[in-house]
Amino acid sequence: MDGSKINDKAVAEQMLLEEGFRKYSGEDLDIFYSKDICAHIGNCVRGNPAVFEVGRRPWIIADNGGIEDDIRVINTCPSGALKYIRKDGK
Repeated sequence: MDGSKINDKAVAEQMLLEEGFRKYSGEDLDIFYSKDICAHIGNCVRGNPAVFEVGRRPWIIADNGGIEDDIRVINTCPSGALKYIRKDGK
C-alpha cells in the first residue's frame, strides 16, 4: 500500500484532517494516523518501535527514524490507517 495516496490520489493534509486522521509532525515527514481505520495488526510497532510505540505519548515520533524507513513501515500498514506527507517535495 502506498501511504502517500488514497484511491491513487496524493494525500493532502487538509483532506486527511477532515477524514479524522491525526497529524504527527516531523522535520522531514509528517505522519498521519486514523484510529477509526486501524486494524491493530501491529506492522508499525514491529517495523520500527523507535517511531511507533503504543505506550508512549505521543505514540508516533517521526524523527526517531529515517524518512525512508518511516515510509517503508507506513507502506506495510494493511488497513491504510497510516499516511505520510514528505516535506522535501519528493
